[in-house]
Amino acid sequence: MRLISIVTPTYNEQENIREVYEQVKSVFDGLNGYTYEHIFIDNASKDKSLAILRGIAKDDKRVKVIVNARNFGHIRSPVHAMLQATGDAVVLLAADLQDPPHLIKDFIKKWEENYKVVMGVKTQSEESRVIFGLRKLYYRVLRRLSDVELVEQATGFGLYDRQVVEILRRMDDPYPYFRGMVAEIGFEIVTIEYVQPKRNRGITKNNFYTLFDIAMLGMTSYSKIPLRLATMLGFVSATISLLVAIVYFVYKLVFWNSFSAGLAPLIVGIFFFSSVQLIFLGIVGEYVGAIHTYVQKRPLVIEKERINFDPDDSESGKE
Repeated sequence: MRLISIVTPTYNEQENIREVYEQVKSVFDGLNGYTYEHIFIDNASKDKSLAILRGIAKDDKRVKVIVNARNFGHIRSPVHAMLQATGDAVVLLAADLQDPPHLIKDFIKKWEENYKVVMGVKTQSEESRVIFGLRKLYYRVLRRLSDVELVEQATGFGLYDRQVVEILRRMDDPYPYFRGMVAEIGFEIVTIEYVQPKRNRGITKNNFYTLFDIAMLGMTSYSKIPLRLATMLGFVSATISLLVAIVYFVYKLVFWNSFSAGLAPLIVGIFFFSSVQLIFLGIVGEYVGAIHTYVQKRPLVIEKERINFDPDDSESGKE
């Protein structure tokens, strides 16, 4: 029997936890030759999520629960849970049911064909067209800017071989951009397309800040182009400014009495170049912040409690 680990991060998902558990259970009831563990990692939910998880774990020992001491965010928590998994392969599955659990069968089938990474790719979505369009544009831009071959429209939903998980462990990134790390490993990635269903219960926990955070993380982790663009634009702007200054100086010398430049060009120029400087100072700040986070080397999460784990399974998360 080959063991598959299902990892599901949760935060205030009381409406969906039992349903995602039941759907995963149904998938493996129809699979021969496989057993599974379902690891839920709860980011200090404020609703009844933890109580529901305790009830499920009490009745089904295949369900394991990691309770974080506080909300460590949607970037660090899932990766930490994957590193605690013991399966021959690990499936990352969101709790909101926008990642269809029935695709686990397809992932396993491709895995059995010796693909170490199988990722779900959203070709369409039943969510807002504007949101889906913006995400699609971001992924396309990031892929072109990135130093590695990123998979567009992949959220991380997929199956990852034990060898991939162990490589992720050795990377030891304290603020991991998971999709980029998987691409950087270099194993061939096979994709399975699906239409993302809309969320039927509960509300999304993502907001502008969390989306911006992961967008900038992807940009600063796997591309130096913004920094180089800032340098190049600085040289171009300086050159243009010098040429304009020379033209104005010559024109003033030729038409000394009749030419009056006025304050408008000066004001426009100051505001334009000040704006450009602020934008690129912000970009540089993002890179500095990323370096600061990496240098601190804090653990991905601090665990408050584990449920249904063997005593020997207590790893670095409790540091």
